[in-house]
Amino acid sequence: MNDRAPRFSEFIGPHIDAAYSFARFLSRDPDAAEDITQDALLNAFRNIGALRGEARPWLLAIVRNAYIDWRRRCGGRLVTGSDAEAVIAQTADDALESPETALIRQGDAAELRHAIEAIPEPFREALVLRDLEGLSYRELSEIVGAPLGTVMSRLSRARRMLAERFGLTAEPRQ
Repeated sequence: MNDRAPRFSEFIGPHIDAAYSFARFLSRDPDAAEDITQDALLNAFRNIGALRGEARPWLLAIVRNAYIDWRRRCGGRLVTGSDAEAVIAQTADDALESPETALIRQGDAAELRHAIEAIPEPFREALVLRDLEGLSYRELSEIVGAPLGTVMSRLSRARRMLAERFGLTAEPRQ
């Protein structure tokens, strides 16, 4: 029991923000994301002895399971645009930006968040884990419990949906 806290701090601590971010994108609700993340972290703490391999994919798999449990319990309530805009990442150079630049950047971030949140869940999940969290296809496959080909297909479709949302089309390859 006494070796849990240092092990948790060392291996899980650096990934808490990623856990919240993933829960936030899955649930589309900042309050629910906090609950989901708290449940996942408690579960990770209790089971830290079972950690084998890399901590980040292990933790994100726990977050995904906590999200699935939350959705079953609560029916997966959704948020509206004003709530979603409340969660915008801040950068270290905010102080150097003019107010106009900061508003444009925040508007772009909110628009991107809305676009990602509009993508259906299995595709959104693949996009967030691969493109925002930087996980490998193998890690993503393990987390979502789907074959590698399915994961790659979901990611491709998610990227296409996102591009269409912004009026972008992929150039045909020659």
